[in-house]
Amino acid sequence: MEKDKVGVDQNKITKIVLFKGQKIRKTIYQNEWWFSVIAVVGALTDSLDPNDYWHKMKTRVKDEEKIELSTICRQLKLESSDGKKYETDCANTEGIFRIIQSIPSPKAEPFKRWLAKVGHERVQEIENPELATKRTRMLYKLKGYSDDWIEKRMRGIFIREELTDEWQKRGAAEQKDYEILTAEISKATFGVTPSDYKKLKNLKRENLRDHMDDLELIFVMLGERSTTEIHRTKNSQGMPKLKSDATTGGDIAGGARKKLEQRLGKSIVSKNNYLKSPQDRKKL
Repeated sequence: MEKDKVGVDQNKITKIVLFKGQKIRKTIYQNEWWFSVIAVVGALTDSLDPNDYWHKMKTRVKDEEKIELSTICRQLKLESSDGKKYETDCANTEGIFRIIQSIPSPKAEPFKRWLAKVGHERVQEIENPELATKRTRMLYKLKGYSDDWIEKRMRGIFIREELTDEWQKRGAAEQKDYEILTAEISKATFGVTPSDYKKLKNLKRENLRDHMDDLELIFVMLGERSTTEIHRTKNSQGMPKLKSDATTGGDIAGGARKKLEQRLGKSIVSKNNYLKSPQDRKKL
C-alpha cells in the first residue's frame, strides 16, 4: 500500500484502538498516533492494577532482555474518566507492538499471532514485490472500490513513488520538502493545497487520494507525471528548481482540468467523499 513519508498504517491503528471491544485512549503527537500503554496492558492482561503490572513488566524486560521499554514511551496528556487530562506513558504504533510482544498473557496471543503473520507477509513481499500489489488491490476491493478505480489508484501510487524517488535524488531532504512540493503541484492542478482539499471533503487523517473520484485521480497523476518528466528533462537539482518544476507540472494538469470543466459545465474539484456511502459512490 502507498506509504506517506510520515504517517501510520490505518489498518494497524484499527487493531490497536479496539481490543475485544475495549477502546484504547490515544492522541496525536508529532503527526502520528500515540496510545496509552496502561490501557493496552489493561486490555491484554487480567491484572487488577495495570499500572503496577506495567511497572513490574518494565523491570522484568530490563533484567531478562536488557531492553528499557520506557525509552520507547513518552509522557503525554490523555483525558481520564473524570474528564481531566493527565500525563501517562504512551507509545506509537511501533512501540505498542514491541510492548505487546513482552506481555505473557493468553489475551495477547491472538495479537502476537497477527503480528507474526504480518511480519511473514512483509518478508514475502520483499522477496516478491508483486504480492504487495496483490494485497493492496484486495484491501481496496474489500473496502468497496470498483476495479476501474483500483486500477487508477494503483497506477497513481506507482507514479507518486517515481516522483518522490526523483525528489530524493535531486535534493528534497526532509519531509517538509515533500509536503511543499506536493502542495505546489496540488495548487497548480486543483487550485487548493492538499490540506484545504481534505477540509473540502471533510477528511481528517484519512488519505485524500483514497477519497477522490476517477477524474480527480487522473489529474493528480497528470500533474505528478508531468513534474517527473520535467525534472528529468531539465536535470533539476535543489529545492528552488524542484519547486518551479512542480508548479509547471501542476499547471499542465490544471490547464487540462479547466478545459474539461468548461466542457462539462461543472467543477472537477469535488467535496464528495468516495467512501462515505454506497449511494455517494454511485453518484460519482
